[in-house]
Amino acid sequence: MPEEIFVNATSRVSVLRTNNLAVAAALLAAACGGGEMPAVREDPFAGYELVDLSHPFDEQTVYWPTGRPFRHERTAWGPQPGGFWYSAYDLAMSEHTGTHLDAPVHFAEGGAAVGDLSLGDLSGPVAVVDIRRQSEDDPDYAAAVSDLDAHEERHGQLSEGTIVVFRTGWSRRWPDTLSYLGDDTPGRADRLRFPGISPEAAGLLAERGVGAVGIDTASIDPGSSSDFRSHQILAGASIPALENLAHLDLLPERGAHLLAFPMKIARGSGAPCRVAALVPQR
Repeated sequence: MPEEIFVNATSRVSVLRTNNLAVAAALLAAACGGGEMPAVREDPFAGYELVDLSHPFDEQTVYWPTGRPFRHERTAWGPQPGGFWYSAYDLAMSEHTGTHLDAPVHFAEGGAAVGDLSLGDLSGPVAVVDIRRQSEDDPDYAAAVSDLDAHEERHGQLSEGTIVVFRTGWSRRWPDTLSYLGDDTPGRADRLRFPGISPEAAGLLAERGVGAVGIDTASIDPGSSSDFRSHQILAGASIPALENLAHLDLLPERGAHLLAFPMKIARGSGAPCRVAALVPQR
């Protein structure tokens, strides 16, 4: 059944039964302003499909080997003496587990923490750089400047504020930790193997002034990296990163719009994140 929305517009209480969020927003805006009811605009998302780019958080969630895995522990479950149902859980995990955000402070002293970033910082047009072929041939592949050049030759130069994500095809290995990370030794992060982004490509992205960078692997640096130079370069340019993305195969190389919603951990160096894209319907 469509939800009921109660509004108080021009001293009248109205009940709106609708599934159209644009209609609801317009009526609520009128109610809050106390003025004339504005003309209802068309659904701003009409013509777009909302695609989830996030992996679920559960007992299979892949986590950085030196971090704390996802834990979802039941604290209450079942009928209560008052006759109602009640369930609750405790959560525990590293900031950098599953689909998550890296804030600049993760690799830049004095950089922005998660709580310093606005939602506007984490939304924008998305460009998808496809490096699946290179990654299939070499699990240690680091996206090169030539990959960005080839993308720009097809679609034009990356605009300032664009969110650039790298499609390696690695997310199909999720949640097999050994296949996804290249090693599943607990507590060891020195034998990982998966694709990432080269420092040179990271430097070009910083020059372009991109809004954020993302990838469908566990890190924007290749698993074989020991100095995390790409992290350092991007964080030093105040560019956040999104890691462990999913379903990038559903995005066009240009034309979609990305939206990232991290848990707002005030002083966090990272945070679990729900990431989605508005993709034009074919």
